[in-house]
Amino acid sequence: MALFTMAVSRLLISFYLCAMTAGLAFGEEKAANEQLEEIVVTGSREAEPVKEQPVTVGVTTAQEIKDVRPAHPSELLNRTPGVLINVTAGEGHQTAIRQPITTSPVYLFLEDGIPIRSTGFFNHNALYEVNLPGADRIEVSKGPSSALYGSDAIGGTINVMTRPAPATPQIEINPEIGEFGWYRLLASAGNTWGDDGLRVGFNITHTDGWRERTGYDRQSETLRWDRAIGDTASAKTLLSFSEIDQKTGGSSTLTKADFEDKPWFNYQTFDYRKVEAFRVSTEVAKELAGDTLISAIPYVRVNEMDLLPGWGIFKAGANYFGYESTTDFYSLGLMTKYRHDFQPWRTRLIAGLDLDYTPGSYFERRIQVTRRPADNKFVSFVYTADTSKNYDYDATFTGSSPYLQVETSPLEKLRLTLGARYDLLAYDYTTNLAPNVNRPADRDLSFSHLSPKTGLTYAFTKDLSGFLAYGNAFRVPSSGDLFRGTAATAINLKPIKADNYEAGIKGGVADLMTYSVSCYDMIKTDDIVTYTPATNVSERLSAGKTDHKGIEIGFGIKPLAEIELSSSYSYAIHTYEEFRVSPVLDYNDKEIPQAPRQIVNTRLTYTPAWLQGGLVEMEWVKLGKYWLDSANTAEYNGHDLYNLRASYHLSKEWEVYARLINITDKLYAETASKSGADPAMFAPGGPRTFFAGLAWNWGK
Repeated sequence: MALFTMAVSRLLISFYLCAMTAGLAFGEEKAANEQLEEIVVTGSREAEPVKEQPVTVGVTTAQEIKDVRPAHPSELLNRTPGVLINVTAGEGHQTAIRQPITTSPVYLFLEDGIPIRSTGFFNHNALYEVNLPGADRIEVSKGPSSALYGSDAIGGTINVMTRPAPATPQIEINPEIGEFGWYRLLASAGNTWGDDGLRVGFNITHTDGWRERTGYDRQSETLRWDRAIGDTASAKTLLSFSEIDQKTGGSSTLTKADFEDKPWFNYQTFDYRKVEAFRVSTEVAKELAGDTLISAIPYVRVNEMDLLPGWGIFKAGANYFGYESTTDFYSLGLMTKYRHDFQPWRTRLIAGLDLDYTPGSYFERRIQVTRRPADNKFVSFVYTADTSKNYDYDATFTGSSPYLQVETSPLEKLRLTLGARYDLLAYDYTTNLAPNVNRPADRDLSFSHLSPKTGLTYAFTKDLSGFLAYGNAFRVPSSGDLFRGTAATAINLKPIKADNYEAGIKGGVADLMTYSVSCYDMIKTDDIVTYTPATNVSERLSAGKTDHKGIEIGFGIKPLAEIELSSSYSYAIHTYEEFRVSPVLDYNDKEIPQAPRQIVNTRLTYTPAWLQGGLVEMEWVKLGKYWLDSANTAEYNGHDLYNLRASYHLSKEWEVYARLINITDKLYAETASKSGADPAMFAPGGPRTFFAGLAWNWGK
């Protein structure tokens, strides 16, 4: 009873705070009716009005993707309240959605609702495996989604949706050039013939990089085949392939002196990352009697990554060490769903079963690195003779996960949602090297978790709705957590669990303004603590409890037909509640490092008739200050950046555009950190950079 009372109290307090804030903020979308009638699929795996979903979902439309033309996912996704995607190398990134900036698997990345990677082989850079500039729309569901999607869906779920086949013949070609050797070609073509529609898209990108060791190349292809099968069935086949070849120097840090004097400099000279990612899936859906739908999505994933990371180099005694690794896996999966609508109370039942079978392997060799004292560059490496810290193992991940969700409206304006998912996940691990203190012996590990959720939405008026929600989430340790590091502790890791309490409102006033406000409080338990004792062997323990609370505000106002002001604001506090990293050191009640309190993105857009459908947009990006270390002894002061975009339609088919990123050439850090008594280190962000392009669209 006490737990129920506490849960209700959290929800009511959150709703009160949101209601008090509503008078100060406006919504994310461009028009009230457009926002309230916006249809989203990520919140329930079904296309439903966003105003009836007890979850905060940010939507990026096809038009916004076209207007922004992002060179990096951060340029697009950071426009959503509470979302921070930073830049590491190439299109690599770290994410902060209701969590600190992190590489940990507390986010789920989807393409058309299918996880880009298997739970057991998470990678924080997964968005570079998707052709984001060629997407149709992007939905960011913030907070836990484990009740529908399972492990990793704690901080947020990013669902990138592909473009369907056009109804008539269409060709799009978009070459683009920029500073620092940047060039990119985006192309798309498609048509529909009778019951069959086809679209193919390409993304070929190259840059030399503004900083040493930041060049990269990518080639991506996407093919989508839509087929109508009679009047009540359909099939959608999606094939995606990406090849990435990049240096990892963008995430390499510098001392404060080098950061301020020569941010282009890099201590790395031989780091690299090479990725090949292939995915194919077919979704078959059949309507039965008009109120029932069944669907199945079999899919295959194949992925390989070769990596020698500059950030993996560390000092042990008088020497420097790092590693070179290869990770590969393939997946065979099946996602099934049954949906039935009942007349009483507009009740909807959604049930399904997800299956995932992913055999993978990991091979790692330890290297000893030579550092040049004159400029601190790491100039060469050799493979160490000591193989005791090498890894060579096979790990097969399997998952079987049924889920159930019920939605109903006992009152006309009230919508209730109740759901749960049960995940039974397992690893079959085999080491190809002799077990030792760093390598576990062969074993099977299994995890199970029940993730419930409940929520309600209420339509106060036609243009104002509110919601209350509770959601539970979890993430099982990845294969890297379990099978690399101190064997005695790593294999005993527990799943991280999270309880999230949330409230929000969404509304607008005619076509003048829109607003959305959400407040949340998330408690994570059994958080994984990593520390390095005197033996210099990293250990991981399930010993943490953290609290994450904040408010997210979206704002949109259009006083004139040609002028629009939009803003996304979030304020969050992330703290250690219980975080003991060793018998003599804990960080209880400290703020978590790399957790900015404020994230702001504001855009002023001008669309006069003389631009013939083009625009001029000024963007202000603000990142608040944050602690550099867990002991809270040093801070990064944050930064303010300004970007400019402009486009002009020469004719119906031709468009020219340009953008200028970091107009003031501000020196700033993408990430900054400090470890123990070591000095603070900074990964510099990009300087002022100009891009320009020409787009030809035929057949629209």
